[in-house]
Amino acid sequence: MDIQTIRATETWQQAGAYYVRIQAMARKYHITLRQEFDEHDTPETKYIVLLDGSFPVATCRLYAIDGASAMIGRVVVLPEYRDRGLGSRVIAEAEQWLRELGFRRAVVESRDVAVGFYEKLGYAADYSRLIHGETFECVRMEKELR
Repeated sequence: MDIQTIRATETWQQAGAYYVRIQAMARKYHITLRQEFDEHDTPETKYIVLLDGSFPVATCRLYAIDGASAMIGRVVVLPEYRDRGLGSRVIAEAEQWLRELGFRRAVVESRDVAVGFYEKLGYAADYSRLIHGETFECVRMEKELR
């Protein structure tokens, strides 16, 4: 498996992020495109895409919350590529990009079933800040970027 990590700055690369999200989340969980692509998918939003050859297989998006904190969201790996460390790889690249951009804290809103994954990556759950979304129950988690 020869996986390439890209910071998707061009439209064709961002299309790869959208493809992964549609295939692995919208289709599986019957999420409408309006729900999946929300107000945080803007021209300023940053995306990480992992490619197997030229085929997009994993993604996440990043956007500023304030001057110190940024959200890492829509972390998705195609089902046939799961359990190969690609989710961790996407997060690591996202955190590195956020550091380069001057952010000091990364925030995720994890589906309850994925809290353990983020805890292994150093995120701390704040169970006082549960998010009752349209599609999933989520837990706000944070990590200081060093």
